[in-house]
Amino acid sequence: MDFCVTTPIYYINGEPHVGHAYASTAADIIARFKRLDGFNVHFSTGTDEHGIKVARSAEKAQMDVHAFSDMMSQKFKDMSQLMNISYDDFIRTTEPRHIESAQTLWTMIESDIYKSSYVGWYDPRDETFVNESDIVDGLAPSGGKVEWMEEESFFFRLSAYQDKLLEYYEEHPDFIAPISRRNEVISFVKSGLKDLCISRSKFDWGIPVPGAIDHVMYVWIDALANYLTTFGFPHDRAKAEARMRECVHIVGKEILRFHAVYWPAFLMAANLPLPKRIFAHGWWTSEGQKMSKSIGNVVNPNEIVAKYGLDAVRYFLMREVRFGEDGDFSADAISKRINYDLANDLGNLVQRVLAFIQKRDGFLRADYNFSESAKILVDHARELIAKVRPYIDKQDLHGALDTIWGLVTESNKFVNDVKPWELAKKNDPQLDSVLTALCESLKSIAFGISPFMPGTAAKIFGFLNLKGHSFDEIQNNFESQKLPAPTPLFPKEK
Repeated sequence: MDFCVTTPIYYINGEPHVGHAYASTAADIIARFKRLDGFNVHFSTGTDEHGIKVARSAEKAQMDVHAFSDMMSQKFKDMSQLMNISYDDFIRTTEPRHIESAQTLWTMIESDIYKSSYVGWYDPRDETFVNESDIVDGLAPSGGKVEWMEEESFFFRLSAYQDKLLEYYEEHPDFIAPISRRNEVISFVKSGLKDLCISRSKFDWGIPVPGAIDHVMYVWIDALANYLTTFGFPHDRAKAEARMRECVHIVGKEILRFHAVYWPAFLMAANLPLPKRIFAHGWWTSEGQKMSKSIGNVVNPNEIVAKYGLDAVRYFLMREVRFGEDGDFSADAISKRINYDLANDLGNLVQRVLAFIQKRDGFLRADYNFSESAKILVDHARELIAKVRPYIDKQDLHGALDTIWGLVTESNKFVNDVKPWELAKKNDPQLDSVLTALCESLKSIAFGISPFMPGTAAKIFGFLNLKGHSFDEIQNNFESQKLPAPTPLFPKEK
């Protein structure tokens, strides 16, 4: 079983920030879950390195554009390493394999391309063309200052795909998610599609257009082709097509139009399959304000990971808001999540169960002769992944965590109700089955959180002498064995 997930490739005109970390972490969670679930996963991320903004940023930094691209791309690789992103491929649009892929795609859609001239407003911030009706006080919807542009360009007949796109959206209602974003895209397409300018001739930092060396590809057709590149196109077209059919693109809502309108149209024109789904996530603010360099409130992944810990940050990003909605990053909010959810709920559960076993003699005497209440807990534990799976499959990562925390809460309640310390005082023979049931619950919780907090899950697997390589392990009974002493999972925030 194949499965593919991608992040957008990140534009290198600026430093990595929490929004980039958010998209990468979400895709990473989905990829990790699918691997544990037995899928052959291909997970790609990377950097988008062409276009006038990059050329201008390099000039501002007084650097050669190639050296600037190398430096900035490495920063995004470093961010992936910092956030423990388990990608299978990191694609750069300056790589020879990508140049070949993008040029091949161009030739495949040439029957829908024609040469003309573009005269109008251009937004360098988003590398896109802007209708005059969308300009307010000289600013594009992105907030960028528009520039008047007149140049010879190649155009793609996007208008010819309006009805085809609407028909596809109708036949594939889950193609764009969440539903609010789907409605936005449908409304945009219904309002009328104009042909799309897909080349530039006034600068040369881009992929040359085949047969027209004085033109470079418009950065968006170049960037979108990265998905084909990382899937093995054009050399293994069969594999690339198979991967595309099973692919979920994770993108920010600000680039949804490019992915949900332009990209499907290009693929239709090339007679290539469309991805399985395009999921648009929301934006993060900082302490209630829009992030801005001038304000100085941009959330730096390095700083928050150093302060709060990697797994706590990963957890917070996915639990604080439902994936697809906007969220606010605040010190108070993340401290509460660490103290209540991670230290009190999860950390305390693991510590009280495993420390009790250590205090007893460190030996788990596996006993599956459960009481009715213990059997209910174990049944719920072994059903956990089946309950979480549908949430992962619809990219509801918040819902997945809610479900996992339901078992955490149930397990804590079971400890409070059964009171194993009192069973120990009475030498009650049910104590071994109670502790076995709780270890079964910890095992399932560890597997549930593994995609979200891989470091924390690995610690729990170690405490329980488990490999943690596949969800299949959840169904295996524990053997009687000596368990290592646990250590606290999360220090409380002050």
